Amino acid sequence: MTNIVLGADHNGIELKKLIKEYLIEKKFNPIDIGPFNTGKVDYPDYASQAAQIVANGDAQFGILICGSGIGMSIVANKVAGIRAALVH
Repeated sequence: MTNIVLGADHNGIELKKLIKEYLIEKKFNPIDIGPFNTGKVDYPDYASQAAQIVANGDAQFGILICGSGIGMSIVANKVAGIRAALVH
């Protein structure tokens, strides 16, 4: 089963939930690293953690969701072996 790590900032919680449900329906294994409530968070914490999980081989892909998307992409790209892009 393909592991896909999911992370977000406080702006991406609801979309992350929908994506997680979709992935489960399609027989993927989502690894949800949070956050799990709408309290303000520091997006770099989640972006770097998700990127590290992929870099370590514990997940094959990652999906990061935030208000603008560009910040999380920049942070994830700082992890060796990771290539992140902003997509809409």
